[in-house]
Amino acid sequence: MSITKYYPNSEAVSKSSIGKQLEMELRIRIISQDILKDTVLSENQIANEYQISRSPVREALRVLEKEKLLRLERMGVVVMGISEADIEEIYDIRLLIESFVVNRLLELENKELLIELNKIVEMMKVSIRYQDIDEFSKQDLKFHETIIYSIHHQQIAMVWDQLKPVMECLVILSMRYRGITNYDDFSRVIQNHQLIIQALTEKKTDLVEAAFDKNFNDVQNKVESLWTSSDMLKKARDYIG
Repeated sequence: MSITKYYPNSEAVSKSSIGKQLEMELRIRIISQDILKDTVLSENQIANEYQISRSPVREALRVLEKEKLLRLERMGVVVMGISEADIEEIYDIRLLIESFVVNRLLELENKELLIELNKIVEMMKVSIRYQDIDEFSKQDLKFHETIIYSIHHQQIAMVWDQLKPVMECLVILSMRYRGITNYDDFSRVIQNHQLIIQALTEKKTDLVEAAFDKNFNDVQNKVESLWTSSDMLKKARDYIG
């Protein structure tokens, strides 16, 4: 693929199939409004743009259709995009999932989980020290995913797996936005994660409530203007650092 890439490059991405790589790239382009709502695409157009065959294009489009980011019609592929309401609902579902899991963890032994979460927070600190925002995003998502998987709840894990690809793009773009507008705010984000660890360590309901207020309501309010500004979305999409 010789065109500009917006999805973070990594060893895992390079080992993915061409269809998977295209899926990730098209997803972040749609969510960041590089490809606008109501744009009509075709398999041939996408294949020519990325210099690949039509088979991986079809593979990627089927996944994005299931995510409601586009719809397939006889005339071609129509981009549906993502609305503010969609984003709010995604964060609502994530909050419901994590609230359930954390409250379940208050009843369980979680020593190994706490060790793993502290390791991830240290990696988040290293990422910020070296100004690697995309790596910070990766570790942030890993932190929450580690909590979700920790109770071995198959149905919740299934819902999370369906939610994760779009959620990942939202996190990447919002963290890049924070890197542009208020780099010092990353310290507060890390403190919010440490509050979750404290809540799990002390097993106190009031700490859990405070932790979720900080990690969802507070954080989301600080980046919500991003989703209404095409200019800021472009800067977040193009951001390298």
